[in-house]
Amino acid sequence: MKHRFHDPPLLPGTPLGPGECLDRAQPLAGTDGQAYVERRGIPVAIAAAAGVRFCPDWAGRPAVLIALRDRDGELRSVHGRYLHNVRGQDKMLTIGAGGGAISVLGGWCTDPLIVVEGLFDALSLAVCGHAAVATIGRDVPWLASIAAGRAVHIAFDGTRPGEREAARLAAALVGARVHRLPPPPRCKDWNTALVKRGPSEVAKWLRDGVRRSASVSR
Repeated sequence: MKHRFHDPPLLPGTPLGPGECLDRAQPLAGTDGQAYVERRGIPVAIAAAAGVRFCPDWAGRPAVLIALRDRDGELRSVHGRYLHNVRGQDKMLTIGAGGGAISVLGGWCTDPLIVVEGLFDALSLAVCGHAAVATIGRDVPWLASIAAGRAVHIAFDGTRPGEREAARLAAALVGARVHRLPPPPRCKDWNTALVKRGPSEVAKWLRDGVRRSASVSR
């Protein structure tokens, strides 16, 4: 899979790399980051357990941060999701060398292997009791090797770009049994589904989708 993003190696305007940024970030509880994740339907305990932290000055704006790690758990990048943005401002900033992914509730070490697009998709699945791997649209060169021989559920956004990206990833996962697992109807992504429909309904949708895929694989 080709690189489509050119993330800076350091936090812009600073000499800080991913490790230093993560070390300097604050625990989520009691910060503006806690209020932000809770507004999006994510209990702070679940976000904190996933490794989400808070940075009051992520290249000029407050953001919640999460590590992207390689298959051996080594830090590769840090992804920041801004708490607010206005027209013309980026919603996110990722720094680092790339080649990592976000792992929530065990991520790629658990089955079923569910791959989502964004941090809040993965956190939303965690609220519903499911592990996930989030790519944030980045190249994860080792994903195909850990997926080989396994059932993989591509749970990308239920939009045209999401369908294109799902097809792109499916083509790269040679040797895996790939299934498409879209969000519920009229929900563009999993966080929208969580907020609109609640964790019980989304959890049922996930369970049913995984079961249907398992029956097709037999």
